[in-house]
Amino acid sequence: MNFNELVQKSEMLAEDIYSLRIRSERIAQEALPGQFVNVRCSNGLDAYLRRPISICRVDPSNNTYDIVFMKKGKGTNYLCCFTEGDFIDVMGPLGNGFTLPEKNEKVAVVGGGIGIFPLLFLLEMCNASKKTAFLGFQTAESIVLKKDFEKACTELIISTDDGSLGFKGFITEPFIKWLKSEKPDRVYTCGPLPMMNIVAESCLSQGIFCQVSMEQRMGCGIGACLVCACKVKLNDDYDYAHVCKDGPVFPAQRLIFD
Repeated sequence: MNFNELVQKSEMLAEDIYSLRIRSERIAQEALPGQFVNVRCSNGLDAYLRRPISICRVDPSNNTYDIVFMKKGKGTNYLCCFTEGDFIDVMGPLGNGFTLPEKNEKVAVVGGGIGIFPLLFLLEMCNASKKTAFLGFQTAESIVLKKDFEKACTELIISTDDGSLGFKGFITEPFIKWLKSEKPDRVYTCGPLPMMNIVAESCLSQGIFCQVSMEQRMGCGIGACLVCACKVKLNDDYDYAHVCKDGPVFPAQRLIFD
């Protein structure tokens, strides 16, 4: 189902990172953490295919939701030109979201780059007793939503590739070190495939519940095409699942990271 929704706010958060706040009672009331919207970026034949973008947060009291995205192609170049008062064609909410933790559970999220955005929605929505966030960025200048994550979680650990802020190196390093002394009830991850693979393997080896949010190029967003296939386990063999319809959130033990 798609509608023209009103853009209430447009903002550049960092170089090539943009945020849109969109008014939609339907999406703001129905969306679950981990779900996404499929956005039409242009009315013409240019950038004809919609772009799937994770829902970053919702404000049900004001019937708004935020999407955050990186400008890196023709479609997102059009998308970052939307401003307050424009109408935008959005289909959603789509896909299967995260399984929310129980109130007395301890959770951790591990995100890298643009994969951090659906994790903020999850942290803001869940009532876990302890929430630890591990976020990896390239440089200090590329860090976004730091204050929002600080507010949404109990503890925030940041890494940068160049060491300009926080831990120097990949975010998986402090996460694995933390995992040796802490045993969370649930771990959620989204970001680059190598990062998610390490997180998933680390959790599965210790019997820790882990869910992975996959990011793939999509065509239809509803499972009718084969663009967003990902490899999954099927007994002693393998099969392919649609990220848009069967995901984007999958149990870590189901995925095959090639």
